[in-house]
Amino acid sequence: MPVSLTPGTATLADWRAIWQGADLALDPSCRAGVERAARTVSAILETGEPVYGINTGFGKLASIRIPVDDLKTLQRNIVLSHCAGVGEPMPRPVARLMMALKIASLAQGFSGVRAETLDRLSLMLEHGLIPVVPAQGSVGASGDLAPLAHMTAAMIGVGEIETPTGRMPAADALAQAGLAPHELGAKEGLALLNGTQFSTAYALAGLFEAETLYHSALVTGALSTDAARGSDTPFDPRIHAVRGHRGQIETAAALRALMDGSAIRASHITGDPRIQDPYCLRCQPQVMGAVLDLLRQAAATLAVEANGVSDNPLVFPDEGVALSGGNFHAEPVAFAADMIAMAVCEIGSLAERRIAMLTDPALSGLPAFLTPKPGLNSGFMIPQVTAAALVSENKQRAYPASVDSIPTSANQEDHVSMAAHGARRLAEMTRNVAGVLGIELLAAAQGCDFHAPLLSSVPLQAVRDLVRSVVPHLDDDRHFHPDMAAAISMVESGRLMRAVDAVRLPSVIAP
Repeated sequence: MPVSLTPGTATLADWRAIWQGADLALDPSCRAGVERAARTVSAILETGEPVYGINTGFGKLASIRIPVDDLKTLQRNIVLSHCAGVGEPMPRPVARLMMALKIASLAQGFSGVRAETLDRLSLMLEHGLIPVVPAQGSVGASGDLAPLAHMTAAMIGVGEIETPTGRMPAADALAQAGLAPHELGAKEGLALLNGTQFSTAYALAGLFEAETLYHSALVTGALSTDAARGSDTPFDPRIHAVRGHRGQIETAAALRALMDGSAIRASHITGDPRIQDPYCLRCQPQVMGAVLDLLRQAAATLAVEANGVSDNPLVFPDEGVALSGGNFHAEPVAFAADMIAMAVCEIGSLAERRIAMLTDPALSGLPAFLTPKPGLNSGFMIPQVTAAALVSENKQRAYPASVDSIPTSANQEDHVSMAAHGARRLAEMTRNVAGVLGIELLAAAQGCDFHAPLLSSVPLQAVRDLVRSVVPHLDDDRHFHPDMAAAISMVESGRLMRAVDAVRLPSVIAP
């Protein structure tokens, strides 16, 4: 179903639906405000007074006055000159989300674009015409200039567009859809180029993936606890109530629900000589609860940013003025991306420790490397090494991007946010953690098999059945990669969470 979008009031669930492929239906009531702002730009031009971005140069060249006859050329030039991105193109879902975020921002009536310019961006989204946007080149201020320039260039018939039938020159793709290259009016090039939509789109995509990983890690963590014959006492609600962190309380409740009724757990409630489990089992509520709280904080920031207006200058029709400020500075997005990166890194780090614990007979009580014939077989020895490698990669990537800055535009833009690559790195980080959780899923299922005929709880048994419907128990060594690919797919596709849909898992993003 299309997402009905009223600018300024969209929910994170709306943005997630668009990222997942839903069409966008823009509330037509916003057109009046857009047209008022466009008329204000025309009125400002008639006064002859210099106003940044409307009849002046840009950045360090803001002091240069541009004649009225050259204003359309000025807008075209800024687009073409700013198309300076490099690297691989944005993934199509993220590029669609960026376009939708830009539409929502412009539609609030503070950017001074004409309604037909807003319509053109909406029509491209409707026809599945997604600009090919190189993903590198933004420092997160003054807006995501280079990526948004490539998006805008496609509107005027320059560059390339990914269509439903393949990539082609932008002018050809527009013509195939019955659209002429769009001509930009005063201020419109700058309004389209300026803003945080590129960084915000990547950060939102990272947030959506992180929620999937959080949920998946609760499931694999509970299954690993069962496999290791761990205790569920550390999930007792009394422990978490006296500390008081909401995420910790909710995470512990989810782990209790996942393990409730496990015959494996019941088999060692009494007479177990072990006093305490390792932290990777015992402290799951504390670590994963903190992850949940951090992701929710990032989500709150991104929800505001996605509904905001971040180009410059901004037009205020009621006062008839255009004010130059700095809403394009993506520091809030950079901080949110750093939070997500830390949370994602910790999800993988804790899961890898559980894999290591399961494969170590001294800690787990299970056969070495989870193979019935250790020595002849290596079992899960190298999958654990792979998980360790992925976690270490993520540790390097998790260093905060927001603490870096580098001056640009001849020191006019002397402090920048680095939100763009801070958000972009999340895609690789989440893929790495999906790999770690896929490996843990296999290891935990293998560990539980050694406790046969005892069964896990109903939800965890559903997970074990799901795994075994695709990946058989590992007796002797075999080609491991296909098994891992299947398990990783269960994590990334959401099949793992659907197997336990009877258990209410805490939400990062409210529906």
